[in-house]
Amino acid sequence: HNGDMKKTSVGSVEIVWGGYKKEALRVDPSKVKLSAKDQERATREYYEAKKIYAEITQTYRAWQGLQIPLNSVVTSDFGNERLFNGKRKSYHSGIDYRASTGTEVKAFGWGRVAMLSDRFYGGLMIGLDHGHGIYSVYAHLSESKVKVGDDVKMGDVIALSGATGRITGPHLHFSTKVHGITVNPKQLRALLHKISSQRF
Repeated sequence: HNGDMKKTSVGSVEIVWGGYKKEALRVDPSKVKLSAKDQERATREYYEAKKIYAEITQTYRAWQGLQIPLNSVVTSDFGNERLFNGKRKSYHSGIDYRASTGTEVKAFGWGRVAMLSDRFYGGLMIGLDHGHGIYSVYAHLSESKVKVGDDVKMGDVIALSGATGRITGPHLHFSTKVHGITVNPKQLRALLHKISSQRF
Protein backbone atom coordinates (compact mmCIF):
# COMPACT_ATOMS: atom_id res chain seq x y z
CA HIS A 1 0.00 0.00 0.00
CA ASN A 2 1.92 3.02 -1.37
CA GLY A 3 5.21 1.57 -0.13
CA ASP A 4 4.20 1.78 3.53
CA MET A 5 4.03 -1.94 4.20
CA LYS A 6 6.13 -3.17 7.11
CA LYS A 7 7.77 -6.56 7.47
CA THR A 8 7.50 -8.52 10.68
CA SER A 9 9.17 -11.70 11.85
CA VAL A 10 7.94 -14.26 14.34
CA GLY A 11 10.06 -16.41 16.62
CA SER A 12 9.80 -18.43 19.80
CA VAL A 13 11.34 -17.84 23.19
CA GLU A 14 11.91 -20.50 25.81
CA ILE A 15 11.30 -19.30 29.38
CA VAL A 16 13.04 -21.28 32.11
CA TRP A 17 13.23 -20.96 35.90
CA GLY A 18 16.31 -19.03 36.98
CA GLY A 19 16.88 -20.96 40.20
CA TYR A 20 16.79 -17.82 42.36
CA LYS A 21 17.41 -18.12 46.09
CA LYS A 22 15.24 -16.90 48.97
CA GLU A 23 16.40 -14.35 51.54
CA ALA A 24 14.97 -13.18 54.87
CA LEU A 25 16.12 -9.65 55.75
CA ARG A 26 15.71 -7.49 58.85
CA VAL A 27 15.40 -3.76 58.23
CA ASP A 28 13.98 -0.70 59.99
CA PRO A 29 10.23 -1.42 60.46
CA SER A 30 9.42 2.03 59.04
CA LYS A 31 10.89 0.84 55.72
CA VAL A 32 8.41 -2.06 55.55
CA LYS A 33 5.17 -0.69 57.01
CA LEU A 34 5.12 2.76 55.45
CA SER A 35 3.40 5.84 56.81
CA ALA A 36 1.04 7.63 54.44
CA LYS A 37 3.71 10.29 53.84
CA ASP A 38 6.42 7.72 53.08
CA GLN A 39 4.09 5.74 50.83
CA GLU A 40 3.33 8.89 48.83
CA ARG A 41 7.05 9.61 48.54
CA ALA A 42 7.95 6.06 47.49
CA THR A 43 5.19 6.01 44.87
CA ARG A 44 6.22 9.40 43.48
CA GLU A 45 9.86 8.33 43.26
CA TYR A 46 8.90 5.10 41.52
CA TYR A 47 7.15 6.95 38.69
CA GLU A 48 9.90 9.56 38.46
CA ALA A 49 12.43 6.75 37.95
CA LYS A 50 10.26 4.99 35.35
CA LYS A 51 10.10 8.20 33.35
CA ILE A 52 13.89 8.63 33.39
CA TYR A 53 14.67 5.04 32.41
CA ALA A 54 12.06 5.05 29.64
CA GLU A 55 13.94 7.82 27.80
CA ILE A 56 15.90 6.47 24.85
CA THR A 57 18.82 8.62 23.72
CA GLN A 58 20.34 7.84 20.34
CA THR A 59 23.95 8.59 21.26
CA TYR A 60 26.03 5.44 20.89
CA ARG A 61 28.53 4.89 23.68
CA ALA A 62 31.19 2.17 23.53
CA TRP A 63 30.11 -1.04 25.24
CA GLN A 64 33.34 -3.04 25.08
CA GLY A 65 34.97 -4.16 28.30
CA LEU A 66 32.16 -3.07 30.62
CA GLN A 67 33.15 -3.59 34.23
CA ILE A 68 31.44 -4.21 37.55
CA PRO A 69 31.42 -1.05 39.70
CA LEU A 70 33.71 -2.45 42.41
CA ASN A 71 35.75 -5.57 43.04
CA SER A 72 34.05 -7.31 45.95
CA VAL A 73 32.03 -10.31 47.12
CA VAL A 74 28.43 -10.62 45.90
CA THR A 75 26.20 -10.76 48.98
CA SER A 76 22.86 -10.95 47.17
CA ASP A 77 22.39 -11.89 43.54
CA PHE A 78 19.90 -10.72 40.94
CA GLY A 79 16.37 -12.11 41.18
CA ASN A 80 16.52 -13.45 44.74
CA GLU A 81 13.13 -13.67 46.45
CA ARG A 82 13.11 -11.45 49.54
CA LEU A 83 11.09 -11.27 52.72
CA PHE A 84 11.51 -8.09 54.75
CA ASN A 85 10.88 -8.51 58.50
CA GLY A 86 8.84 -11.61 57.69
CA LYS A 87 6.27 -9.62 55.73
CA ARG A 88 6.79 -7.77 52.46
CA LYS A 89 7.97 -9.97 49.62
CA SER A 90 9.85 -8.72 46.59
CA TYR A 91 12.47 -9.83 44.10
CA HIS A 92 15.96 -8.40 44.06
CA SER A 93 16.30 -6.02 41.12
CA GLY A 94 20.10 -5.97 41.07
CA ILE A 95 23.29 -7.33 42.58
CA ASP A 96 24.56 -6.38 46.04
CA TYR A 97 28.30 -6.09 46.59
CA ARG A 98 29.94 -6.05 50.01
CA ALA A 99 31.36 -2.58 50.58
CA SER A 100 32.08 -0.61 53.72
CA THR A 101 30.98 3.02 53.70
CA GLY A 102 33.36 5.13 51.61
CA THR A 103 34.40 2.47 49.07
CA GLU A 104 34.95 3.90 45.56
CA VAL A 105 32.19 3.06 43.07
CA LYS A 106 33.18 3.07 39.39
CA ALA A 107 31.13 3.59 36.24
CA PHE A 108 29.93 0.43 34.49
CA GLY A 109 30.74 2.01 31.13
CA TRP A 110 30.84 5.23 29.17
CA GLY A 111 27.72 7.27 29.77
CA ARG A 112 26.03 10.42 30.97
CA VAL A 113 24.60 11.02 34.43
CA ALA A 114 20.83 10.99 33.93
CA MET A 115 19.75 10.78 37.57
CA LEU A 116 21.08 11.77 40.97
CA SER A 117 18.61 11.69 43.85
CA ASP A 118 17.99 10.66 47.44
CA ARG A 119 15.20 8.07 47.51
CA PHE A 120 13.19 6.30 50.18
CA TYR A 121 14.24 2.77 49.26
CA GLY A 122 17.47 3.30 47.32
CA GLY A 123 18.94 6.11 49.38
CA LEU A 124 21.41 8.25 47.45
CA MET A 125 21.30 6.94 43.87
CA ILE A 126 22.99 7.57 40.54
CA GLY A 127 21.68 6.50 37.14
CA LEU A 128 23.94 6.49 34.06
CA ASP A 129 22.55 6.61 30.51
CA HIS A 130 24.66 4.42 28.22
CA GLY A 131 22.62 5.17 25.11
CA HIS A 132 19.83 3.39 23.23
CA GLY A 133 17.75 2.76 26.36
CA ILE A 134 20.51 1.15 28.44
CA TYR A 135 21.01 2.42 32.01
CA SER A 136 23.10 1.39 35.01
CA VAL A 137 21.99 2.29 38.54
CA TYR A 138 23.98 2.58 41.78
CA ALA A 139 22.18 2.74 45.14
CA HIS A 140 22.69 3.24 48.91
CA LEU A 141 25.58 5.64 48.24
CA SER A 142 27.14 7.88 50.88
CA GLU A 143 28.49 10.49 48.47
CA SER A 144 28.29 11.40 44.79
CA LYS A 145 31.30 12.49 42.76
CA VAL A 146 29.22 13.57 39.74
CA LYS A 147 26.23 15.72 38.89
CA VAL A 148 23.37 15.34 36.41
CA GLY A 149 24.59 15.94 32.85
CA ASP A 150 28.19 14.91 33.47
CA ASP A 151 29.83 12.61 30.93
CA VAL A 152 31.77 9.73 32.46
CA LYS A 153 34.16 7.11 31.14
CA MET A 154 34.17 3.46 32.06
CA GLY A 155 36.01 3.08 35.36
CA ASP A 156 35.59 6.69 36.49
CA VAL A 157 34.89 6.98 40.22
CA ILE A 158 31.33 8.31 40.35
CA ALA A 159 30.49 7.82 44.04
CA LEU A 160 31.31 6.30 47.41
CA SER A 161 29.31 3.39 48.80
CA GLY A 162 27.20 3.80 51.91
CA ALA A 163 24.19 2.71 53.93
CA THR A 164 21.38 5.03 52.84
CA GLY A 165 17.78 3.99 52.11
CA ARG A 166 16.35 0.57 53.01
CA ILE A 167 19.41 -1.45 54.00
CA THR A 168 20.66 -4.13 56.39
CA GLY A 169 24.12 -2.55 56.42
CA PRO A 170 26.54 -0.70 54.12
CA HIS A 171 26.86 -2.16 50.60
CA LEU A 172 26.45 -1.27 46.93
CA HIS A 173 23.28 -2.20 45.07
CA PHE A 174 23.98 -2.28 41.33
CA SER A 175 21.28 -2.75 38.70
CA THR A 176 20.80 -2.33 34.95
CA LYS A 177 17.82 -1.51 32.78
CA VAL A 178 17.02 -1.85 29.08
CA HIS A 179 14.10 0.21 27.75
CA GLY A 180 12.81 0.53 31.32
CA ILE A 181 12.99 -3.21 32.05
CA THR A 182 15.24 -4.42 34.88
CA VAL A 183 17.72 -7.05 33.66
CA ASN A 184 20.56 -9.07 35.15
CA PRO A 185 23.73 -6.91 35.01
CA LYS A 186 25.95 -9.94 34.39
CA GLN A 187 23.89 -11.10 31.42
CA LEU A 188 23.63 -7.58 30.01
CA ARG A 189 27.40 -7.10 30.28
CA ALA A 190 28.04 -10.35 28.39
CA LEU A 191 25.47 -9.50 25.70
CA LEU A 192 26.75 -5.96 25.11
CA HIS A 193 30.32 -7.20 24.91
CA LYS A 194 29.23 -9.72 22.26
CA ILE A 195 27.36 -7.05 20.28
CA SER A 196 30.34 -4.67 20.42
CA SER A 197 32.76 -7.40 19.30
CA GLN A 198 30.61 -8.12 16.25
CA ARG A 199 30.15 -4.44 15.47
CA PHE A 200 33.81 -3.47 15.21
